[in-house]
Amino acid sequence: MHSFSIIIVSWNALQHLQSYLPSIAATNYPEYEIILADNASTDGSKAWVREHYPKIKIAALDHNYGYCGGNNRAVEYAKGDILLFLNNDVRVSPDWLYGLDKAFQVPTVGAAQPKIRSDRAPGYFEYAGAAGGFLDRFGYPFCRGRIFDTVEQDYGQYDDAKDIFWSSGAALAIRKKLFIKQHGFDEDFEFHMEEIDLCWRLWNTGWRIRYSPESVVFHLGGGSLPMGSPRKIYYNYRNNLKMLWKNCSYATLISRFGIRYLLDLAAALRALFNWQWEECMSIFKAHKHFWQSFGQTSYKRRRLQKRRTEPEDPHTLIPISIISEYFLKGKRYFRQIIKE
Repeated sequence: MHSFSIIIVSWNALQHLQSYLPSIAATNYPEYEIILADNASTDGSKAWVREHYPKIKIAALDHNYGYCGGNNRAVEYAKGDILLFLNNDVRVSPDWLYGLDKAFQVPTVGAAQPKIRSDRAPGYFEYAGAAGGFLDRFGYPFCRGRIFDTVEQDYGQYDDAKDIFWSSGAALAIRKKLFIKQHGFDEDFEFHMEEIDLCWRLWNTGWRIRYSPESVVFHLGGGSLPMGSPRKIYYNYRNNLKMLWKNCSYATLISRFGIRYLLDLAAALRALFNWQWEECMSIFKAHKHFWQSFGQTSYKRRRLQKRRTEPEDPHTLIPISIISEYFLKGKRYFRQIIKE
């Protein structure tokens, strides 16, 4: 049986801690600890946790380091075999850790995620992760149970444990030794896709990512950056380019990156013609900043490719265009696209 270190990053989110921390503290599992990675909150979060949950460790950080930086800095407080990065707006079921422990009984599994349902509508999957994440051939992420804005009801259709491309950062479990070896989350990402980047690095070094349907959590979601916000659009476009450039195999880098770049330009033109000026500018800024940091990203690529043990891209990188399947062919559900 593995021991878990549950790390919860929070910044001025006392209301979330009051709502969601009680279920985590009531976890029914013999070997776990909870660590609050507090990004210099000023709303009394640390005092409230000390008063109501004195056994919880607090990593009192001196600055708001965001999701990536806060989690990375909290790892030094962790004693468990498995790090479990959990958003502060996630409610868990009492026995949730047993399913994840089962996933890590397989020696080649490096990371895993539970089934993620919506806390607002518990019968439905949640947007960020659902029943496991995948990428299409051009780097667009989608999930079993969620493609673009179509979120499925959970009636057991994805209750089989299987390999996935990426685990959601809302509830990402990873072997501690691997997280340290991979140098943690890439803090240049700041927000969004940092977990996909990390999972891709694991695949490239011979590790698998697993979905564990026996473990169920409920995620509120949308708390950090609301859907459709210019800032979120910026991070999604910029970080996708960084991720592709860092992790694609030599054989596929030019084709994957090149076509994705053209698709981004098409998205910017569509936004411009539709008078969606903020979206267009967000895409432009994302590309501008990608090229401004291109030297650093290329350095990271060279370093990662030297450590790579798998010459080809992962089999969980699906050889389709999810845009074509969804918008042109009208396929709204994962099982319509991927026959399982």
